[in-house]
Amino acid sequence: MNVQKEVIVITGGAGGIGQACARAFKNHPLVITDYAQEVVDEVVEELSNEGFDVSGLACDITNKSDIKKLTQFVADQGSLKAFIHTAGVSGTVKDLKKVFTIDLIATDLLVDAFYSLAEEGSVAVLLASMMAHSVPANKDYDEALSNPQAPDSFETVRQMVNNDSDMMYNFAKRGVLLLTHKNANKWGEKGARIVSVSPGVIETPMALKAAKEHPERMDLIKQATPLKRNGQPEEVAEVVSFLVSDAARFITSTDILVDGGVIHNIKAMA
Repeated sequence: MNVQKEVIVITGGAGGIGQACARAFKNHPLVITDYAQEVVDEVVEELSNEGFDVSGLACDITNKSDIKKLTQFVADQGSLKAFIHTAGVSGTVKDLKKVFTIDLIATDLLVDAFYSLAEEGSVAVLLASMMAHSVPANKDYDEALSNPQAPDSFETVRQMVNNDSDMMYNFAKRGVLLLTHKNANKWGEKGARIVSVSPGVIETPMALKAAKEHPERMDLIKQATPLKRNGQPEEVAEVVSFLVSDAARFITSTDILVDGGVIHNIKAMA
């Protein structure tokens, strides 16, 4: 193994924000992962043609044995510089268990797995959402969100979301924020950091599809945004790039909102 190679791993690497993050790290070897090998291969080929040092592996992030294969694949490439977790689903899947499992349990599994590769200077960046900030702190469900693999955690949270998969998404993303705090001391003992980024409405293919389905709602959010526009995937990627860099070496256990300021107005309207 060439330990001199500092590898950056990106889950959801075929998505809009995932690909933008990949392009922000041209000077690092990249490992791209997503749910299907064919979509991974497409991105790897495209980035390779642009001069990136990139490889890829499909991974079902809800499956422990798949995650183990991924971490072994990364370890074979070199040492872990950063684990950037952008993979997830929105509430449009209309399945409470699926949202909770993919957006929160999988995040917990991945953080645990990549901790084994973390060393001094390694960074985990978890993608949360501005909507995580719409869910108030509450000990009744925060314990479940912090420990999503516990047998009764899903049921505890399910009772709070009124059978609404969008609300489950908001709760799951609050759980992502809580996982960064929960794991900060553990990662810190290795000299490693863990942070989260909460995007607002970013013009990815997924968001543009939502805009077509709910034009009034999306326009309302845009008008409520102090900057009066939606974000671009590159604007999230640039924040992620900063957080991975040595310029952010004293930043851990925190979340950065990249939402144009809109969540404060949304909460005021609510």
